[in-house]
Amino acid sequence: MGIIGSTIKPFKATAYQEGREFFDVTEADIANKWAIFFFYPADFTFVCPTELEDLNEHYQQLQKLGVEVFGVSTDTHFAHKAWHDTSEKIGKIKYAFLGDQLHTLSKNFGVLREESGLADRATFVIDPDGVIQIMEITSEGVGRNANELVRKIRAAQYVRNNPGQVCPAAWEEGEDTLAPSLDLVGKL
Repeated sequence: MGIIGSTIKPFKATAYQEGREFFDVTEADIANKWAIFFFYPADFTFVCPTELEDLNEHYQQLQKLGVEVFGVSTDTHFAHKAWHDTSEKIGKIKYAFLGDQLHTLSKNFGVLREESGLADRATFVIDPDGVIQIMEITSEGVGRNANELVRKIRAAQYVRNNPGQVCPAAWEEGEDTLAPSLDLVGKL
Protein backbone atom coordinates (compact mmCIF):
# COMPACT_ATOMS: atom_id res chain seq x y z
CA MET A 1 0.00 0.00 0.00
CA GLY A 2 2.83 2.45 0.77
CA ILE A 3 0.58 4.99 2.48
CA ILE A 4 2.53 5.33 5.76
CA GLY A 5 4.88 8.28 5.40
CA SER A 6 2.92 9.77 2.49
CA THR A 7 1.36 13.22 2.62
CA ILE A 8 -2.39 13.69 2.78
CA LYS A 9 -3.84 14.58 -0.62
CA PRO A 10 -5.96 17.68 -1.22
CA PHE A 11 -9.65 17.31 -0.40
CA LYS A 12 -12.78 19.29 0.38
CA ALA A 13 -15.67 17.78 2.32
CA THR A 14 -18.76 19.19 3.99
CA ALA A 15 -19.00 18.41 7.69
CA TYR A 16 -21.70 18.10 10.30
CA GLN A 17 -20.87 18.70 13.95
CA GLU A 18 -23.27 19.14 16.84
CA GLY A 19 -23.91 22.80 17.60
CA ARG A 20 -22.56 24.09 14.28
CA GLU A 21 -23.93 24.83 10.86
CA PHE A 22 -22.64 22.65 8.04
CA PHE A 23 -19.07 23.66 7.19
CA ASP A 24 -16.35 22.72 4.74
CA VAL A 25 -13.11 21.03 5.75
CA THR A 26 -9.96 20.84 3.60
CA GLU A 27 -6.39 19.68 4.11
CA ALA A 28 -5.55 23.30 5.05
CA ASP A 29 -7.77 22.98 8.14
CA ILE A 30 -5.53 20.30 9.61
CA ALA A 31 -2.21 21.92 8.74
CA ASN A 32 0.04 22.07 11.81
CA LYS A 33 -2.32 19.79 13.77
CA TRP A 34 -2.64 16.11 14.51
CA ALA A 35 -5.78 14.60 12.96
CA ILE A 36 -7.68 11.32 12.89
CA PHE A 37 -9.72 10.28 9.86
CA PHE A 38 -11.98 7.52 11.18
CA PHE A 39 -13.63 5.84 8.17
CA TYR A 40 -16.65 3.59 8.58
CA PRO A 41 -18.94 1.95 5.99
CA ALA A 42 -22.24 3.75 6.49
CA ASP A 43 -24.60 5.63 8.77
CA PHE A 44 -27.51 3.72 10.33
CA THR A 45 -25.52 0.47 10.66
CA PHE A 46 -24.53 -1.85 13.51
CA VAL A 47 -20.82 -1.99 14.46
CA CYS A 48 -20.24 1.64 13.42
CA PRO A 49 -22.21 3.30 16.24
CA THR A 50 -20.33 1.29 18.87
CA GLU A 51 -16.97 2.39 17.43
CA LEU A 52 -18.00 6.00 16.98
CA GLU A 53 -19.34 6.15 20.54
CA ASP A 54 -16.13 4.57 21.87
CA LEU A 55 -14.07 7.18 20.02
CA ASN A 56 -16.30 9.94 21.40
CA GLU A 57 -15.59 8.74 24.94
CA HIS A 58 -11.92 9.61 24.23
CA TYR A 59 -12.63 12.85 22.35
CA GLN A 60 -11.75 15.24 25.21
CA GLN A 61 -8.54 13.32 25.84
CA LEU A 62 -7.67 13.53 22.13
CA GLN A 63 -8.42 17.26 22.11
CA LYS A 64 -6.00 17.71 25.03
CA LEU A 65 -3.38 15.94 22.90
CA GLY A 66 -4.05 18.46 20.11
CA VAL A 67 -5.82 15.97 17.85
CA GLU A 68 -8.74 16.84 15.55
CA VAL A 69 -11.17 13.96 14.97
CA PHE A 70 -13.24 13.35 11.84
CA GLY A 71 -15.68 10.49 11.34
CA VAL A 72 -15.90 9.77 7.60
CA SER A 73 -18.33 7.74 5.51
CA THR A 74 -19.60 8.00 1.95
CA ASP A 75 -22.91 9.30 3.28
CA THR A 76 -23.81 12.99 2.91
CA HIS A 77 -23.52 15.57 5.66
CA PHE A 78 -27.34 15.61 5.68
CA ALA A 79 -27.41 11.88 6.49
CA HIS A 80 -24.86 12.46 9.25
CA LYS A 81 -27.12 15.08 10.81
CA ALA A 82 -30.18 12.84 10.51
CA TRP A 83 -28.32 9.96 12.18
CA HIS A 84 -27.08 12.30 14.92
CA ASP A 85 -30.62 13.56 15.50
CA THR A 86 -32.24 10.10 15.65
CA SER A 87 -29.69 7.80 17.34
CA GLU A 88 -29.05 7.87 21.07
CA LYS A 89 -25.43 6.72 20.65
CA ILE A 90 -24.62 9.00 17.71
CA GLY A 91 -26.46 11.92 19.33
CA LYS A 92 -23.75 12.05 22.02
CA ILE A 93 -20.88 12.50 19.55
CA LYS A 94 -19.05 15.84 19.70
CA TYR A 95 -16.51 15.49 16.86
CA ALA A 96 -17.20 16.31 13.20
CA PHE A 97 -18.54 13.91 10.57
CA LEU A 98 -17.36 14.41 6.98
CA GLY A 99 -19.63 13.58 4.07
CA ASP A 100 -17.69 11.80 1.32
CA GLN A 101 -20.43 11.13 -1.21
CA LEU A 102 -18.05 11.95 -4.10
CA HIS A 103 -15.56 9.41 -2.65
CA THR A 104 -12.66 11.88 -2.69
CA LEU A 105 -11.37 11.00 0.78
CA SER A 106 -12.09 7.28 0.46
CA LYS A 107 -10.12 7.16 -2.80
CA ASN A 108 -7.32 9.39 -1.47
CA PHE A 109 -6.80 7.02 1.47
CA GLY A 110 -7.30 3.88 -0.65
CA VAL A 111 -10.27 2.56 1.34
CA LEU A 112 -13.15 2.84 -1.15
CA ARG A 113 -14.92 -0.41 -1.99
CA GLU A 114 -15.69 0.33 -5.62
CA GLU A 115 -18.36 -2.36 -5.95
CA SER A 116 -20.50 -0.96 -3.11
CA GLY A 117 -19.44 2.68 -2.96
CA LEU A 118 -18.73 2.30 0.77
CA ALA A 119 -15.53 2.93 2.72
CA ASP A 120 -13.64 0.24 4.60
CA ARG A 121 -13.46 0.36 8.38
CA ALA A 122 -10.17 2.29 8.56
CA THR A 123 -8.29 4.74 10.77
CA PHE A 124 -5.56 7.17 9.70
CA VAL A 125 -3.55 9.46 11.96
CA ILE A 126 -1.99 12.49 10.30
CA ASP A 127 0.84 14.48 11.91
CA PRO A 128 1.16 18.31 11.86
CA ASP A 129 3.15 18.12 8.61
CA GLY A 130 0.27 16.32 6.87
CA VAL A 131 2.12 12.97 6.90
CA ILE A 132 0.26 9.72 7.58
CA GLN A 133 1.87 8.15 10.67
CA ILE A 134 -0.65 5.45 11.62
CA MET A 135 -3.18 3.40 9.71
CA GLU A 136 -5.46 0.54 10.67
CA ILE A 137 -7.93 -1.29 8.45
CA THR A 138 -10.20 -4.01 9.80
CA SER A 139 -12.79 -6.29 8.26
CA GLU A 140 -16.47 -5.36 8.24
CA GLY A 141 -17.37 -7.17 11.46
CA VAL A 142 -14.38 -6.17 13.60
CA GLY A 143 -14.71 -2.98 15.65
CA ARG A 144 -11.76 -0.80 16.63
CA ASN A 145 -10.52 0.17 20.10
CA ALA A 146 -10.10 3.88 20.91
CA ASN A 147 -7.86 3.12 23.92
CA GLU A 148 -5.29 1.58 21.59
CA LEU A 149 -5.64 4.46 19.14
CA VAL A 150 -4.89 6.98 21.91
CA ARG A 151 -1.86 4.91 22.97
CA LYS A 152 -0.53 4.87 19.40
CA ILE A 153 -1.01 8.63 19.03
CA ARG A 154 0.89 9.26 22.27
CA ALA A 155 3.70 7.06 20.97
CA ALA A 156 3.75 8.86 17.60
CA GLN A 157 3.83 12.23 19.34
CA TYR A 158 6.64 11.06 21.63
CA VAL A 159 8.73 9.85 18.69
CA ARG A 160 8.12 13.13 16.82
CA ASN A 161 9.16 15.17 19.87
CA ASN A 162 12.15 12.97 20.76
CA PRO A 163 14.26 12.32 17.65
CA GLY A 164 16.40 9.21 17.95
CA GLN A 165 13.94 7.48 20.30
CA VAL A 166 11.42 4.76 19.43
CA CYS A 167 8.60 3.22 21.43
CA PRO A 168 8.63 -0.56 21.94
CA ALA A 169 5.56 -2.81 21.81
CA ALA A 170 2.76 -1.93 24.24
CA TRP A 171 4.62 1.26 25.25
CA GLU A 172 2.67 3.55 27.57
CA GLU A 173 3.46 7.18 28.31
CA GLY A 174 6.19 7.44 30.96
CA GLU A 175 7.73 4.03 30.20
CA ASP A 176 11.23 3.50 28.83
CA THR A 177 11.86 3.98 25.13
CA LEU A 178 14.69 2.73 22.95
CA ALA A 179 17.49 4.54 21.14
CA PRO A 180 18.28 2.34 18.13
CA SER A 181 22.02 1.73 17.83
CA LEU A 182 24.54 -0.95 16.94
CA ASP A 183 24.85 -1.70 20.68
CA LEU A 184 21.24 -2.98 20.70
CA VAL A 185 21.55 -5.26 17.66
CA GLY A 186 20.95 -8.85 18.76
CA LYS A 187 20.33 -7.89 22.40
CA LEU A 188 16.57 -7.40 22.20
